[in-house]
Amino acid sequence: MQKTIQIKCIRRANHWKPRGSISQVGGGTLANRWKLELDEVIQKIERGECVFFVNVDSDPVAVKVAVDRDGKKYIKTVADGDFPAHLLELPECP
Repeated sequence: MQKTIQIKCIRRANHWKPRGSISQVGGGTLANRWKLELDEVIQKIERGECVFFVNVDSDPVAVKVAVDRDGKKYIKTVADGDFPAHLLELPECP
């Protein structure tokens, strides 16, 4: 059974390269925070283990795996163009 997980924050590895700038995502509550490396999120999505989403204007929007021009995988929402704008609008994870 797939887990549905809300992403509430991100960690940036590179502020100058938007598609490759997310290194981790996280969420949870104050008592139960979690963080995952980007590669692990990509694997969980591709294996169908988890469905990740972010809230955009209080509506859930799914996160998917995309590939940049250099063949590097990254994540973005299904509502984004090539740029992962909705994810990059999230706050930095503590």
